[in-house]
Amino acid sequence: MIENLLATLRTFMDKYMSGFEIPRINVVDIVEIIIISLLVYNILVWVKNTRAWVLLRGIIVIALFCLIAAIFQMTTILWIVEKTINVAVMAVIVIFQPELRRALESLGRKNFLSGIFNFDSQKNQARFSDRTVAEITKACFEMARVKTGALIVMEQDTPLTEYERTGIELDSLVSSQLLINIFEHNTPLHDGAVIVRGDRIVSATCYLPLSDNMDLSKDLGTRHRAAVGVSEVTDALVVVVSEETGHVSVAFGGNIFRNLDPENLKRKLGFVQNRSIDPERFKLWKRRPKHVQENDKTSDK
Repeated sequence: MIENLLATLRTFMDKYMSGFEIPRINVVDIVEIIIISLLVYNILVWVKNTRAWVLLRGIIVIALFCLIAAIFQMTTILWIVEKTINVAVMAVIVIFQPELRRALESLGRKNFLSGIFNFDSQKNQARFSDRTVAEITKACFEMARVKTGALIVMEQDTPLTEYERTGIELDSLVSSQLLINIFEHNTPLHDGAVIVRGDRIVSATCYLPLSDNMDLSKDLGTRHRAAVGVSEVTDALVVVVSEETGHVSVAFGGNIFRNLDPENLKRKLGFVQNRSIDPERFKLWKRRPKHVQENDKTSDK
């Protein structure tokens, strides 16, 4: 019976599969497939998480219209498409410019070789000290108690020089008294953000880009939108104190975590304090839904 089954299988292969040729696959082909798969996956994720999907649907509709015109030989429409295709490509680049810029910035912030080669001899050193964490936490909750608004940007790997130049240059050790004085009402430096590099305040009254994310809560004010905005285009962690409610929030990676207590704020600062972040803890934080409110039962402005 086994012989009959093998004979039938051989006959089937000879009859139906004789024209097929199985290509030879080597290591380079496998690497190519993996690279293309990762590229396609990241493009799909990028499209999903930006306004590109809405714009892409519009382009698909236009492409289908052109296909119909080609099928029914609508020569006038095809002539117009042919003459405007170069302009259309440039228009797409202009329309997608903000999304493309963010995608390239995100790509530039990824350290693909950091796990293989140690290019940074200081990568295991802390970006800032425990004292800085304590001073920032103390200042934020002192200001929250009296509802003094504040915006503190903690620089990481992405330089914040372009935002630093919009403010007034400082070179001061981080202290709670200094931060409280900077953000005190009716003082020259209270308006804008403070940029912290390591254990030093390098600039005050800095202007930050506002987020244009339509999913952000409508009750968030300009200060919170600026915090989310700079966290979208850099890897900075931003601490916000609400002038309206006195709530303390943190923006990081385009997400905002609202109404933190001192321990939660210290924990969030601890994620970025050390250059070697615990991957599992970081993944748990990143898996949380966007714009989630932590222990927040009331609105925050």
